[in-house]
Amino acid sequence: MAIKLIALDLDDTLLRSDLTISVRTKNALKKAVSAGVVVVFATGRVPNALSNYVKVLGLHKTEGYLICGNGTQILDSRTGKLIDDVRLPPQAALSAFDLVDAEDFCVQIYDGKNIIVSRRNEFSDADEKLTGMKQIIPGSFRSLLVERGAYKMVIPADPMLLKPLEEILRNMMGDEITLFTSKPYYLEILPPNCDKGSALEKVAAKLGVPRDGVMAFGDSMNDEAMIRWAGCGVAMCNGDDRIKKAARLVTEKSNDDDGIAQVIERYVLGGESLPIMPLKI
Repeated sequence: MAIKLIALDLDDTLLRSDLTISVRTKNALKKAVSAGVVVVFATGRVPNALSNYVKVLGLHKTEGYLICGNGTQILDSRTGKLIDDVRLPPQAALSAFDLVDAEDFCVQIYDGKNIIVSRRNEFSDADEKLTGMKQIIPGSFRSLLVERGAYKMVIPADPMLLKPLEEILRNMMGDEITLFTSKPYYLEILPPNCDKGSALEKVAAKLGVPRDGVMAFGDSMNDEAMIRWAGCGVAMCNGDDRIKKAARLVTEKSNDDDGIAQVIERYVLGGESLPIMPLKI
């Protein structure tokens, strides 16, 4: 079946290392949109961190949706209106925070314009530069969490330290939360049964696009669910090896060398048949 919906992770997938979209990739995506394909961002970022990229691709002028917060929010790409959202259950959020805090890790959550951190650290400093969002340290992070709630919580730390913490959270909280690493140094806590795959399924249903007509690009473990759900899941060659094993295709080129454009030109615009079995291109 022809591809009718393309879902794109941003960081280390659509975006180059300098956080821009290449001319070749932009042109390929715009040609796909002109051919009737709906392009959807599926990212861990909050909506305010997408506005420039939405305008670059003209998604504010076409029918479509934006998947934000790794699947916790779905917005209309033209109006920015929130269509669907899922928040962490209050008690699960508090329990997870208390466990993480007791292990002496930092926690961060997001509102519309700010990164709210339990205490400042090198990783939240990097996140501030990446997203352009202001970093705020409240007097009592726990009280703020009770008051505002959260779509997701992020624990930033050295990857080697996050691995045992992830096991503690899995053992203690089980199916009360969804847990994965986005970047190696970000462990993310989401509502149960919430991820990019479940959000992409909702978006495809709203657009009337069957699973076989969906192509999804990603590089990290927060992309796994949508890579597996899409009829054609595509992993970036610069991505996590576990994602490559889950994907139907692996790009020949990285995010810095038009990996996405190459796949779209070949299989969406060029009309070449998608391989039946997983295959590197």
